[in-house]
Amino acid sequence: MAEELLLWQALNRALDLEMARDESVFILGEDVGLYGGSYRVTEGLYARYGEWRVRDTPISEGGFTGLGVGAALTGMRPVVEIMTINFALLALDAIINMAAKIPFMSGGQFPMPLVVRMPGGVARQLAAQHSQRLEHTLMNVPGLRLIVPATPQDAYWQLRQAIASDDPIIVLEHELLYFSKGEMDVAAEPPPMHAARLRHRGTDLTIVAWSRMANLACDAAIALNEEGISAEVIDLRSLGPIDWETCVASLRKTHRLLVVEEDCRFAGAGAEIIATLNERCFFDLDAPPERIAGLDMPTPFNDELEAASIPRREDIIAASRKLAARSRAHPTATTME
Repeated sequence: MAEELLLWQALNRALDLEMARDESVFILGEDVGLYGGSYRVTEGLYARYGEWRVRDTPISEGGFTGLGVGAALTGMRPVVEIMTINFALLALDAIINMAAKIPFMSGGQFPMPLVVRMPGGVARQLAAQHSQRLEHTLMNVPGLRLIVPATPQDAYWQLRQAIASDDPIIVLEHELLYFSKGEMDVAAEPPPMHAARLRHRGTDLTIVAWSRMANLACDAAIALNEEGISAEVIDLRSLGPIDWETCVASLRKTHRLLVVEEDCRFAGAGAEIIATLNERCFFDLDAPPERIAGLDMPTPFNDELEAASIPRREDIIAASRKLAARSRAHPTATTME
């Protein structure tokens, strides 16, 4: 039976069930134990499973992430929490040089059942050093898998699937989604971990987004319906690998593509998505694909400037209107910078 949960509660439920199911699952990171996690995701788990399985670490991301890699090599299933994706830059050696490479370099003799959870994204006035997204950095690493849940249900499903996997998986969680509420059904059959979800059906254009932007795209699609514009919203749920088949099937129906990402525009995930879908669907498109993204600048601290530096619901609506109005006969080039 479905129940209303906050996203952090869904993640907490997933961790609890996996730790109860498998004694090799343990958690490590800063403030995950007594404090219960910066966003309450590990709340109550220290009391239930003890300090051996819910381990507070020193402030040393490279050290405790490397410890997670070593534990995975011995057959454990560590779940590493890095307090914010901005600090993951200190752990990239362990993530990119070790976790992503060892299964391949060992010819499959050493699996890597490692999960690294990272909150990130533009929250509220955390300034440039605490507002990064970094999808582009992690997507570019062969051997890593990358999931980006946007709802409590997906967060629950995907975290459980990641813990059960034998591959290194990064879970990118948006800081503004932890206290968003949604229905979650523990008994529901989960889709494949990397399958995209069709969040809103439409016929005039396809909006591809993920994480918080997928939720904004759904809100925009509802508003566009009132104007007679039918937008289909695809929540990718995964950036490594990407479910191209779901995107292609949608584009063959709508013939127009808008990609929405919070990360900076230049050399971002949106560029790769448009390039690949343009290659696969060129003759299905009635207009050039468009993307809206964060500005290519450090995130400002000022709240109004911060909000203006990333896509908003109104930006998605405006871009969708222009794209829906285009045709092959009358192309117009517009770009949101």
